[in-house]
Amino acid sequence: MFKLLLNKLKDGYVSIIPIYLLIIILNFTPYVSLSTYEILVLSFATFIGGLGIALFNMGTDIAMTPMGKLSGQVLTRQGKIIILLIFLFLLGFFVTLAEPNLSILSSQIKTLLSPLLITISIAFGVGLALILLIIRLINKLDLAKIFIFLYGICFALAILVIYTGTSDFLGFIYDAGGVTTGPVTVPFMMAICIGISSVIAKKSDKDMSFGLIGIVCVMTIIVMLILGIFISYNGDFILDKSLYVIDTNFGSLFLTTLLSSFKDVAISLVLIAIFFLVINFIFIKLPNKKLFSLGIGVIYSFFGLSIFLTAVNMAFMPVAYNIGSDLASNKWLLYVVGFLVGGVSVLAEPAVHVLVKQVNEITDGIIKKKTMLIGLIIGGCLAITLAILRINFQFPIMYILIPAVIFALTLSFFIPKIYVGIAFDSGGVAAGALTSGFILPLAIGICDGFLYSDSQILSLGFGVVALVSITPVIVIEFVGLQALISDKIKMKRQVDKMILEDDEVIVKFR
Repeated sequence: MFKLLLNKLKDGYVSIIPIYLLIIILNFTPYVSLSTYEILVLSFATFIGGLGIALFNMGTDIAMTPMGKLSGQVLTRQGKIIILLIFLFLLGFFVTLAEPNLSILSSQIKTLLSPLLITISIAFGVGLALILLIIRLINKLDLAKIFIFLYGICFALAILVIYTGTSDFLGFIYDAGGVTTGPVTVPFMMAICIGISSVIAKKSDKDMSFGLIGIVCVMTIIVMLILGIFISYNGDFILDKSLYVIDTNFGSLFLTTLLSSFKDVAISLVLIAIFFLVINFIFIKLPNKKLFSLGIGVIYSFFGLSIFLTAVNMAFMPVAYNIGSDLASNKWLLYVVGFLVGGVSVLAEPAVHVLVKQVNEITDGIIKKKTMLIGLIIGGCLAITLAILRINFQFPIMYILIPAVIFALTLSFFIPKIYVGIAFDSGGVAAGALTSGFILPLAIGICDGFLYSDSQILSLGFGVVALVSITPVIVIEFVGLQALISDKIKMKRQVDKMILEDDEVIVKFR
């Protein structure tokens, strides 16, 4: 156990230190000015953030993944579709209600929309996504066609939102789809998908294990777009800048933030634990020793995620806002920093490492961890660069999203099926806690540095999470395309070699 913890600690700090070093380097330039106190708070946040990632990843390995996989397998083996659908809808709904990632996003728009209304709407979309997953697995539906259908609905609803005069909300609405798949929901729901597919699908149908996170993202967007049609907006959004100020009383800052994180994470994990215990009591009946082991894993997850979110909220969010505001005066440096921030932020997302590990295991090591991480990092870099371009030139989010989604959907017909689900899952996973807690405040800070109005900040600052959700999809699809081309080249070489060897065989008759 101690050796495992050391490995997780190493991975945790390797993930979070690059973003810390980037900030420190920027502070030595004349364009960014952080106080000594802010640097000290950031340093402390980095220390506990790395610890949080390590503990969370341990908890995922020990409890979250096994619990989700067992739940999916047992519910599916009952052979009663109604029971399965009801359980999964309730799971998706109630677990999402307490997703900490959502609270980070909704807190930045609470002056306009009720966080409770946002959360309930998103939770409903997640429940529907899990139902759609079952329909897909039972009927062996093609994932690419499902995404074409769902995104078609998205774009049709987006037109209605624009027609009703609430187009300023589009960035936020698409952001909501990205942050839904946060660090609590991703490990458990991905494991459930793997568990269900292991019962329903053949072992050769490895592509059936992926795609749920992508479906969750787009279903959430659909529900939020429907909500957007009925929103009454008169340009009265007010940015709450108090979110981006570091309290000068360190003790108060740390304790208040930690207790708030404890509450959010506890509610979410308790709901997951209750869900699993009910299933265990009715169907599984694990021995107490195994339940105790799973309980230890849940505790690791609880403390790990709470500490990580504390680090994000107490330091990374306000520091990102200040950096964005300061760099607005130097657009050339802004693009360079944005590109780098996109990569290091994705690297520090806890859920990213969960996905990378599961992809490697399910594909029996064919898709390497390193390949996945590089693809996701490149996607993050491109996303932030595009976001800064949009903020600078002030064009609608749909000018990027529509071509990007069409391109991604087109590519999905030319790559191995397994890469389609992995690609769309990658987009949802990349947009995690640091995306909403660091990259979004960075974008808002840039808008503020450009002296944009609050209404312009709503329209241009939000939407960056959506871009982080789509660019990794395309990058991972290119990984799949490269793998396909490599396989064809290898096959051609083997055929050519066989032909050459046959030509060298000369049979002489006597």
